[in-house]
Order: sequence, then C-alpha cells, then structure tokens
Amino acid sequence: MKKTIALWAALTAAVLLVTGCAAENPAGGRAGDRAGNVGGGRAADGGGDRAADGDGGGDGGGDRAGDKAPEAPAAPGAAAAAAYRKWGLKPFAPPPAPPAAKPVVRPPGGPVPVISDIPTTEKIVFITIDDGAEKDPEFVTMMKDLKVPVTMFLTDAAIRGDYAYFAPLVAQGHGLANHTLTHPNLRTLSPDAQRREICGQQTKLKNRYGQAPRLFRPPYGNWNEATRAAAGECGVDAIVLWRESMQIKNMQYQRGDRKLRPGDIILAHFRGPSELKGRTMTEMTATMLRRIQEQGFTVARLEDYV
Repeated sequence: MKKTIALWAALTAAVLLVTGCAAENPAGGRAGDRAGNVGGGRAADGGGDRAADGDGGGDGGGDRAGDKAPEAPAAPGAAAAAAYRKWGLKPFAPPPAPPAAKPVVRPPGGPVPVISDIPTTEKIVFITIDDGAEKDPEFVTMMKDLKVPVTMFLTDAAIRGDYAYFAPLVAQGHGLANHTLTHPNLRTLSPDAQRREICGQQTKLKNRYGQAPRLFRPPYGNWNEATRAAAGECGVDAIVLWRESMQIKNMQYQRGDRKLRPGDIILAHFRGPSELKGRTMTEMTATMLRRIQEQGFTVARLEDYV
C-alpha cells in the first residue's frame, strides 16, 4: 500500500509540473508574438494601443508585473515607436515648446520679412513641401502615423485636379501656404501680374480649405521688391525661402560645411516615382527624416515661429 501511495504522489507531482510549464510558455509566446504585431502592420490601425491594456505583456506573469508598474504611462511612447517602425524610422524627440513671442513678425505697416531660417538656438528644423503635383495616398497615412509637422506651399495649377487630396493633411494640422496660381518666375512679371498670382492663390486656398495662408514662397525662390509689395498687399506675413533642399537620397546644402543648423528651413516637393527615379514620395520623406535625425535634430512647426 505504501508503494502505491508513493507512486500516486509522484505521478501527481509530475502532472502538476507539466501543467505549470504549459501555462507559462503560452503567456511568454503571446507576449513575443503580440509585441511583433504592435511593431509591424498593426501600428497604423491602432494595434500599438494594445500594449496599454495588457495584451502586449502576456496573460500570465506580465499582468502581475503590471500591477506593480502600470503600463498606461508608457503606452503613447510605445504606440509612437510602433508607428515609426512601420515606416522604417525611429521616433523623433519632441520639439521644444514654441517661444512665447514669435521670432519672425511682420511689423504693422512694415515690409514682409524674407526668411531662409528661424533665429533659434534649439536643434530644430522645419519641413516645407512645394507644388502638390504628386498625390500619393500613402503619404497622407504616413503623416497621420508620424505626426511630423510640415508646411505645404501649394500651386493651384498642380493641385486643381484633386483639391480633396490635401484636405486630410490640412485637417491633421499641417500648414497651408501659398506658392502662386501657375508657378511663374515672378521676377519676369509686372507688379500687377505678380499680385494676381499671389492674391489669386490666397483666395483659392481660403475658399477650398477655409483658411487664408499667412506664408508665401515664390517659385524657384525668385523674387524682387515688387513681389514683396504684392505679398504684403495680399495679406502675407512672411516670404519663406530655404537653406536645404531634399533630393532623391540626399540633402542639397547652401553652406559649404553641408550641415544642418538650428532653425533651418528644408525644402521638399510633392514628387513621385517618375521624378524620384522609381522611389515613392514616402520613401523620399523617410530618407529626409533619417538625414535630419542623423544630425541630432528634431522637427518643429514653422507656423509656431512665424
């Protein structure tokens, strides 16, 4: 009888041991698999939020650890990291709070400022995107995921075929700015013709998107004092040029040291594979963001400084 009891006890202990291992391994496995989903395709559709409600940590020991250290405060960072991983990027450091007083202001009745950068010592740059010819739906998704602020300098001739494309980008909070009606070299036009180009686009953009632009960029960066006067008459607060321009894979710099500096304004374009040697606009944008990060900068909203 004693031998029978001992054998029964040994068998019971073995069953409990096996059962215990089986309970732990699925929890660990789910933690790994779900973490992979959060970092992959699910990031864009909100899968990253699952880390906050415990799914990302497993159903076993992960929940107990969560009782000691709540996961909720880390969830926004985890979701942002997942969204950036979707595009092959790392999250940017948050930009500093905007200054209480904007460093670039048009004095009442004074000339319109012409700027290529913003006076600041913070390691921030500003992204501007011109024209509007390429209308890649993936770019709208990318901007929604990454929440990196950009300012769009739109030309009516480039956007009139699909005004609706830009509405979600405006709704996301990206800046809406003027780049003329037809993209001419303004220096070759009379003052009246320049005024029609600038004021006409002010009206078009206000009617389409509900806001009149405050910023203006002359095509090709070409302007003269007649441009400046016309911009002022049309309600523009600043003429915005640039310090760097994003090409297909690299930045083109105006300075010999080929480095970003605090407050630089970067120019890019709404371009697609036909102009980017087969690359998409999202690929070009991702490369630009990497170049900015490699030099230790983050991206701020231009309208907060002008």
